[in-house]
Amino acid sequence: MKQANPLTITNGQLVTPGGIVSGALRVENGMITALGADVTAQDGDDTRNARGKLIAPGLVDLGVFAIDKPAFHFGGITRAALMPDQSPPLDYPSRVNFIAKSGKPDLWVHPLAAATSGLGGKQLAEIALMKDAGARGVATGRGWIADSGVMLRLLQYAAMLDLVVVAHPEDGNLTGEAAATAGEIASRLGLPSAPAEAETLALARDIALAEMSGARVHFRQVTTARGFDLVREAKSRGVNITCGITPAHFMLSDLATADFRTFTRISPPLRSEADRQAARAAIADGVVDVISSGHDPRGPEGKRLPFADADPGMAGAQTLLAMTMGLVRDEVLDTERAIELLASNPARLLGVDAGALIVGHEADIAVIDPDAPWFVDRTKMEATSDNTPFDRQGVQGRVQALFKGGVQI
Repeated sequence: MKQANPLTITNGQLVTPGGIVSGALRVENGMITALGADVTAQDGDDTRNARGKLIAPGLVDLGVFAIDKPAFHFGGITRAALMPDQSPPLDYPSRVNFIAKSGKPDLWVHPLAAATSGLGGKQLAEIALMKDAGARGVATGRGWIADSGVMLRLLQYAAMLDLVVVAHPEDGNLTGEAAATAGEIASRLGLPSAPAEAETLALARDIALAEMSGARVHFRQVTTARGFDLVREAKSRGVNITCGITPAHFMLSDLATADFRTFTRISPPLRSEADRQAARAAIADGVVDVISSGHDPRGPEGKRLPFADADPGMAGAQTLLAMTMGLVRDEVLDTERAIELLASNPARLLGVDAGALIVGHEADIAVIDPDAPWFVDRTKMEATSDNTPFDRQGVQGRVQALFKGGVQI
C-alpha cells in the first residue's frame, strides 16, 4: 500500500523517546516528517483527530510463531518477527525470502532464520545467505542448542554478520517432556515437571558464550528470579545481551494450572508466585528489554487433551497491549517505558527504522485509548485460535486506529 495523500494526526498525546508531549504528527510518503506541538495540517492533507488519546508507534512483536493479521491489527502490531519453527523450518534462503514478503501490504513480517539445519541443533544453517534473503535475526527456535561448540560457532558467525541471536534458554536435557515447573503445584497435580534451574543453567552457559564471542544475544523469554539475577549481573559487566518476557509470566503463576485448563499450558511453563513477582520487579528496574506476545495459536486438536499431552502455546497478540498497560496502571512502569518495551527495543534489535516516533522513521502509528475497557472473550477472538489464558478477564487499553506506512489498516 502506498500513501496517497499526506496524513496529519492531530490533538494527541505523542509518546516519543523524550517523553509524552501534546501535539500532532504528520506523515508523507509513508514516513514521519514532523511531530510536536507546533505541527498543523497542510492543504491537501488527510486528517485524523486523536481526541486526546495516545499517538504511539505500532507495536513490534519479537518472536511470534504464526502470522495472524486480524489478531495483530486488533492488538496494534504492525511488525512481527517470525520464529523459524515453521513447516518446513526457515532454514533456506528461499523460505526466508518468501516469508519476508508474506505480510504485504498491511503487515511487516521479519523472518528469523533457523540457527541450525532443520532446527536440529547440530549443523549451522546458511545464515549469511538467509540474511541476504531478508532475515533480521537468527533463532534457535523453541529449543536449546545443547552442543556448546555449535552454539559458540553460531554466536561467532552471527557476530561477524551483525545479526542478533534469539535464544531459548532452557536446558532440554532437564526439561524433557515436562509440562510444569517442579514444585508444590506440579506435585499436587501429578504433572511431569522440570526444575526452574533448567532456565538458569542454559542462561549461564549462553551468557558465558556471548561474552566470549561478542555476539548480540536476546533471550526471548526469561521467567525465573534466578534467571533475572544472571541477566542483571551480566549486563552490569557489559555483556551484550537482552531479555524478553510475555504477559503470561508476569500476570500468572503456576496456580493458574490448578484446574488443568490447557490454555495455561505454555512454554516455558508457568512459574511460582515468587518468580512472577521477580518478573515484575525485573520489568520495573530495567532488566527486561522486550515484552512480546509469544503468539502461538493452537487449535482444539492440540488443546483438548490431558494437560501433559496438550501442545504448549498461547494466542497472545490481541492481549499484548492491554496486559502491558495493566503494568502502567499498577505503576510498575510508565507509558513511555511500556512503548519502549513493546516497540522501540524490539525494532532496534531487528535493525529496522521503526518502533519510535522519530522524523525519518516508517510511519507505523497506533492511536491508543489506554483506559478503554474491554472483556477478553475467547469465543470472539480475532486470532486464528482461541487459546488465551486470559479468557473472561476484564482489561483496559485498546487501539482505536492503526496505520502502516501512513495508510490505515
